[in-house]
Amino acid sequence: MTRSGPRVVKLTKDASSQKPSRTHDNDIAPIDARCHKIQHGMMQSEIKPATIFRHAYGVYPPLAMLAGMQLDVFTPLKGGPMMATALADEIGANAARLRPLLYALVHAELLTVDGDRFANTPEADLYLVRGRATYMGSAHELYSDLWGAALTAAQSIRAGAPQRKHDFAAMSDDELAAFFRGLHAGALATGRQLATTFDFERFRNLLDVGGGSGGVAIAVCQSCPSLKAAVVELPRVARIAQAIVNESKLASRVQVQVADILECGPNGRFDAAVLRFLIQVLAPDQARAALRNVGKAMEPGGALFVVGHVLENSRLKPAAAVGLNLAFVSIYDDGQAYTEEEHRAWLAEAGFDHIDVQFGVAPGGSSIVTARKRN
Repeated sequence: MTRSGPRVVKLTKDASSQKPSRTHDNDIAPIDARCHKIQHGMMQSEIKPATIFRHAYGVYPPLAMLAGMQLDVFTPLKGGPMMATALADEIGANAARLRPLLYALVHAELLTVDGDRFANTPEADLYLVRGRATYMGSAHELYSDLWGAALTAAQSIRAGAPQRKHDFAAMSDDELAAFFRGLHAGALATGRQLATTFDFERFRNLLDVGGGSGGVAIAVCQSCPSLKAAVVELPRVARIAQAIVNESKLASRVQVQVADILECGPNGRFDAAVLRFLIQVLAPDQARAALRNVGKAMEPGGALFVVGHVLENSRLKPAAAVGLNLAFVSIYDDGQAYTEEEHRAWLAEAGFDHIDVQFGVAPGGSSIVTARKRN
């Protein structure tokens, strides 16, 4: 049995300096451990919550844009710069409360300011002024819906069911009409892009599947005077589409059909078809059924355009598709942004070939999948 006594400190000489140095018996390891702990603490302190703060405060420019669209602050500015007080009077708002929003919109790069005079940026003037053909301001209802749904992602994941489900059956006719009219500007923009980018002049009959407001068919027919189109929708949405088609003065060329594409194909034969934001709202088996029924209505060699949010096979890009899946888990029972590989497999199964995917090239960062009906 031994008894511990005072630590023995030895003085030794450093071979190079001939100066005494201190060493402790059995104390080298504890010193190394303490140094490691101090060094580890220093390394930890160098990691700042920069990413966390960037995300925490990065939400405000989009929210400023949303508020500006809801208040329609951009339309009065189409004539040129205005003082904050004059703009407040124009939109019926409180000037003191409006001013912080206007500066937030400057920070969001949608307004400019010189003194206290605010003006639209060229982009805001083109897309956020009510009455312009390119107007997108009505999309604020869509953004409110998507962002509100994304805020409930955690609850939806925990519950295993969407907490902000799109239940169109429970909506009133007015609510349903407001929803699809809010999507109309985006549908028009998609139709214009498809018509010019993919030379729709070569087609005779277009099928707009699940066309909502009919905006894709309307815009394509406006761009291609010889083209006719059919919009296929469920009964209540078809009535909305018919009203919007009538307003466009294109009822002689754009037909609205009532059909459930999951159950049967539409009437007629088509050499082109567009499915905009349809595949992503369906379960995989439903997506297969829809594509099969569309394929049955298409002529051999006909062109198919699937417009929506498509993920790369890594599921990490494009950013819009990755982010929107947070909203989709709270909106849809089964829908989501599917991968390129999934789209390719379903299209091949439905009788399509020459499949190509262009990521993020459509309005809103959505993608375009093109395919050809096999002969």
